[in-house]
Amino acid sequence: MSLTQSELAEKVGLTYIQIGRYETQKSTPSSDVLQKLAAVFGITTDFLMMGSQDEAVAAQLAYKELLKQFKEVELSSPDDKHLVKTFIDAFITKRHVQELAK
Repeated sequence: MSLTQSELAEKVGLTYIQIGRYETQKSTPSSDVLQKLAAVFGITTDFLMMGSQDEAVAAQLAYKELLKQFKEVELSSPDDKHLVKTFIDAFITKRHVQELAK
Protein backbone atom coordinates (compact mmCIF):
# COMPACT_ATOMS: atom_id res chain seq x y z
CA MET A 1 0.00 0.00 0.00
CA SER A 2 1.44 3.33 -1.03
CA LEU A 3 0.02 6.40 0.68
CA THR A 4 0.99 10.04 0.70
CA GLN A 5 1.50 11.71 4.05
CA SER A 6 -1.84 13.46 3.57
CA GLU A 7 -3.68 10.21 2.80
CA LEU A 8 -2.16 8.45 5.80
CA ALA A 9 -2.86 11.44 8.03
CA GLU A 10 -6.51 11.40 6.99
CA LYS A 11 -6.82 7.68 7.73
CA VAL A 12 -5.45 8.06 11.27
CA GLY A 13 -6.93 11.46 12.09
CA LEU A 14 -3.76 13.55 12.07
CA THR A 15 -2.17 16.24 9.92
CA TYR A 16 0.38 15.46 7.22
CA ILE A 17 2.81 17.63 9.19
CA GLN A 18 2.59 15.26 12.15
CA ILE A 19 3.12 12.24 9.90
CA GLY A 20 6.24 13.98 8.56
CA ARG A 21 7.51 14.46 12.12
CA TYR A 22 7.11 10.74 12.77
CA GLU A 23 8.96 9.89 9.55
CA THR A 24 11.89 12.16 10.42
CA GLN A 25 11.85 10.96 14.04
CA LYS A 26 11.26 14.49 15.34
CA SER A 27 8.24 13.15 17.20
CA THR A 28 7.13 9.79 18.57
CA PRO A 29 3.55 8.58 18.07
CA SER A 30 1.40 7.76 21.07
CA SER A 31 0.21 4.19 21.60
CA ASP A 32 -3.19 5.20 20.23
CA VAL A 33 -1.62 6.53 17.02
CA LEU A 34 0.57 3.41 16.74
CA GLN A 35 -2.56 1.26 16.90
CA LYS A 36 -4.23 3.31 14.17
CA LEU A 37 -1.13 3.16 11.97
CA ALA A 38 -0.83 -0.60 12.45
CA ALA A 39 -4.50 -1.02 11.53
CA VAL A 40 -4.05 1.00 8.33
CA PHE A 41 -1.11 -1.16 7.24
CA GLY A 42 -2.48 -4.46 8.55
CA ILE A 43 0.47 -5.12 10.85
CA THR A 44 1.04 -5.20 14.62
CA THR A 45 2.26 -2.33 16.76
CA ASP A 46 5.22 -4.51 17.77
CA PHE A 47 6.16 -4.85 14.14
CA LEU A 48 5.88 -1.09 13.67
CA MET A 49 8.25 -0.48 16.55
CA MET A 50 10.79 -3.24 15.90
CA GLY A 51 10.53 -4.46 12.28
CA SER A 52 12.83 -3.24 9.56
CA GLN A 53 11.46 -1.12 6.73
CA ASP A 54 11.88 -3.97 4.24
CA GLU A 55 10.07 -6.38 6.57
CA ALA A 56 7.25 -3.89 7.10
CA VAL A 57 6.71 -3.52 3.36
CA ALA A 58 6.77 -7.28 2.89
CA ALA A 59 4.29 -7.79 5.72
CA GLN A 60 1.90 -5.23 4.26
CA LEU A 61 1.90 -6.85 0.87
CA ALA A 62 2.34 -10.54 1.40
CA TYR A 63 1.38 -11.71 4.84
CA LYS A 64 -2.05 -10.28 5.58
CA GLU A 65 -3.84 -13.40 4.43
CA LEU A 66 -1.45 -15.69 6.31
CA LEU A 67 -1.83 -13.65 9.48
CA LYS A 68 -5.60 -13.95 9.23
CA GLN A 69 -5.27 -17.69 8.70
CA PHE A 70 -2.95 -18.09 11.70
CA LYS A 71 -5.44 -16.22 13.85
CA GLU A 72 -8.09 -18.73 12.76
CA VAL A 73 -5.76 -21.62 13.57
CA GLU A 74 -5.27 -20.18 17.06
CA LEU A 75 -8.99 -20.80 17.65
CA SER A 76 -8.69 -24.45 16.59
CA SER A 77 -8.37 -27.57 18.70
CA PRO A 78 -4.91 -28.77 19.75
CA ASP A 79 -5.16 -31.63 17.23
CA ASP A 80 -5.96 -29.23 14.40
CA LYS A 81 -3.10 -26.94 15.44
CA HIS A 82 -0.75 -29.92 15.38
CA LEU A 83 -1.99 -30.87 11.90
CA VAL A 84 -1.37 -27.34 10.58
CA LYS A 85 2.11 -27.36 12.13
CA THR A 86 2.82 -30.72 10.47
CA PHE A 87 1.80 -29.33 7.07
CA ILE A 88 3.99 -26.26 7.55
CA ASP A 89 6.94 -28.39 8.66
CA ALA A 90 6.51 -30.60 5.58
CA PHE A 91 6.39 -27.58 3.29
CA ILE A 92 9.53 -26.08 4.84
CA THR A 93 11.36 -29.40 4.62
CA LYS A 94 10.36 -29.75 0.96
CA ARG A 95 11.68 -26.24 0.19
CA HIS A 96 14.98 -27.00 1.95
CA VAL A 97 15.40 -30.22 -0.03
CA GLN A 98 14.64 -28.36 -3.26
CA GLU A 99 17.23 -25.71 -2.41
CA LEU A 100 19.83 -28.39 -1.69
CA ALA A 101 19.07 -30.13 -4.99
CA LYS A 102 19.86 -27.00 -7.03
